[in-house]
Amino acid sequence: MSDKTSISTSDLLMIANQIIQDHDSYIDGMRATAVEERDEVLIFKGENYFLDDKGLPTEKTTLVFNMFKFLAHKLSPEFTLAN
Repeated sequence: MSDKTSISTSDLLMIANQIIQDHDSYIDGMRATAVEERDEVLIFKGENYFLDDKGLPTEKTTLVFNMFKFLAHKLSPEFTLAN
């Protein structure tokens, strides 16, 4: 039996976005807009990846991916998405 808390997608995104805003690496516009679960790992996604004019990653892109990775490590042990 899992010790994880079952949570709705919208509630989890509210928690995740609060963590993002409170984090030292936060940049304006960084936001998780979707989450899914695969093999008990939460995968966060967003709409703003801070690409350049040619669609290539920037330094800010790396910050966004690192933040989503941080959220996965922090929240996956604690939560599971409700069906």
